[in-house]
Amino acid sequence: MPSPYPDFPAGTRGIPAFERGTTVPTGKVKWYDADKGFGFLSSDDDGDVHVRANALPAGVTTLKAGTRVEFGIVEGRKGASALQVRVLDPSPSIVRAQREAARKSPEDMVVLVEDTIRLLDDVGGAYRAGRHPDDRHGARVASILRALADQLEA
Repeated sequence: MPSPYPDFPAGTRGIPAFERGTTVPTGKVKWYDADKGFGFLSSDDDGDVHVRANALPAGVTTLKAGTRVEFGIVEGRKGASALQVRVLDPSPSIVRAQREAARKSPEDMVVLVEDTIRLLDDVGGAYRAGRHPDDRHGARVASILRALADQLEA
């Protein structure tokens, strides 16, 4: 028997499109007011789409402007509304805040850089004397350099 819902293959009604393997609209959050429980998404294809709080994923209470999302669309009396919103990327401000929280203070970095310079001076002295640093010391220096590089990139 053919599906009474032509947009849904038989047996898939109620299953989100991203789980069925079909394409779904994507876009960014234009604005969202958690107190009012609604906002608007800017669809990559169809313009603005209304979103209500009940369309948000479990555990998500608000959306930040600029967050990339994926969603289903239903046409209602007042225009397009989003269904089953799925957050694709965390908002840029959250990523930036996490990066800043993981970053060491400049005072701590001064100590790390100065200690690293001393370690590298020891390694340089060993090379000037015609020998490689022992494996254990070399591994420690390499580990410290990687950690310092991560802090400089953060």
